[in-house]
Amino acid sequence: MFKDTRAFSGFSVNDIQKAKEFYGKTLGLEVTETHGLLNLHLAGGTKVLIYPKPNHTPATFSPS
Repeated sequence: MFKDTRAFSGFSVNDIQKAKEFYGKTLGLEVTETHGLLNLHLAGGTKVLIYPKPNHTPATFSPS
């Protein structure tokens, strides 16, 4: 049922404009903004949604 369905991913940030500058200018990715949300346009037509979240906490990983 879902094997031919295109998936997408997304993540939150606490500052959309800083994220837009980082992904667009620093990393050189295509970034579009619509209604306060960002879309990163990756190779192969993949899009990643970036959305604002005031109490955003960056993900961390610590091996056990």
